[in-house]
Amino acid sequence: MSSLQELLNQRAELERQIAETQRQERDEAIATIRQLMSDHGLTAQDLTAGRGGLRSANDGEGKRAKVAAKYRNDATGESWTGRGLQPKWLKAALAEGKQLSDFLITQPA
Repeated sequence: MSSLQELLNQRAELERQIAETQRQERDEAIATIRQLMSDHGLTAQDLTAGRGGLRSANDGEGKRAKVAAKYRNDATGESWTGRGLQPKWLKAALAEGKQLSDFLITQPA
């Protein structure tokens, strides 16, 4: 049976080996990435282009797709996607006692 000190020494050695292995694997990954970037003519800017990271070949140069309206005021034709702050027309209608579901756009079946 091992003593406490022997077990602590073994743990310290394992932690050293883990740290060394992590460093080696990280260095290998960086070398692989650099080689791939060189092979394909990529720069760091290519990896961070557009909003929030990688861009795809068909994303319209970083433009986001429009979100369909979820709520509509039938009287005025104004609409709201349900994202962000509520528009004034909706706030006013809700203050008058109407329900959000009254403005819900129903999709044809």
